[in-house]
Amino acid sequence: MVYHSVSEVDFSRSSLPALPLPRKVLLTTPAHFNVEYVINPHMEGHIGSVDLEAARQQWRQLRDTYSEIGIQVASMEGQEGLPDMVFCANQSLPAVHPKTGEKRLVLSRMYAEQRRGEVPHYRSFFEREGYNVLELTSTESFFEGMGDALWHPRRHLLWGGYGMRTEASAYDAISRGLDVAVCALHLEDPDFYHLDTCLSMLNETTALYFPGAFDEKGRALLERLFDTLIEADEQEARDLFAVNAHCPDEQHVIIQEGCEKTSRRLADAGFEPIPVDTSEFLKAGGSVFCMKLMYW
Repeated sequence: MVYHSVSEVDFSRSSLPALPLPRKVLLTTPAHFNVEYVINPHMEGHIGSVDLEAARQQWRQLRDTYSEIGIQVASMEGQEGLPDMVFCANQSLPAVHPKTGEKRLVLSRMYAEQRRGEVPHYRSFFEREGYNVLELTSTESFFEGMGDALWHPRRHLLWGGYGMRTEASAYDAISRGLDVAVCALHLEDPDFYHLDTCLSMLNETTALYFPGAFDEKGRALLERLFDTLIEADEQEARDLFAVNAHCPDEQHVIIQEGCEKTSRRLADAGFEPIPVDTSEFLKAGGSVFCMKLMYW
């Protein structure tokens, strides 16, 4: 079932099937990364401005950070003609069945025509990893993978953003295909065009978010199913993608450097922020979470 409001929620968090945390991360090299078009507000004024050598160094720093905290890293080569392929959260949604352990993959139907050629490369990677592919049909809605669909840590529950790149109706098909409850969140601010720019899962009970990106129903759903919501500083969320941080192990939070207020709030809540520089990627509208894909 897809839930759009608190009044529809007929479950408790603890009643949901347990789900193991993924321990592998996929990163795609920035070999052909640049800003060549404008498909989100953050790209405005940045066409042709990427320092590729700096981007490579920043990507290597992010890769090494994951290794240092014990996450198994795999990498894929970026492809010519696909400058946004480095943002590998967007082309698919990996899943694992909580009872059978079957690995499944929902392929994205990208809203932006410029990015549709990225998807087959991820399909090939995950088929080699033993995933069974679920492909949305051409009559179903646009869907942009883990840019908009986030797993609730340790629970078989999906949070689904819609309104900018992903259509709400996509979650009906995904809920059926993965046999999972989906809490749907309407995104209202173009600066936060994907859910991963305004909501970051930290552990089963805690999330980092920017409340201004959601409508009242969405905020109420988040308040119902998380014990603690840490509010990111608005300037850091808009300009530095503070909420596009990533906590892969319920302890370390990899976050764009300069997010001082948000990092203090994370530390006060018991998390360990790890600042990294993704400034070249911010020019294209992405940071840490956009640049990685966790999988089982």
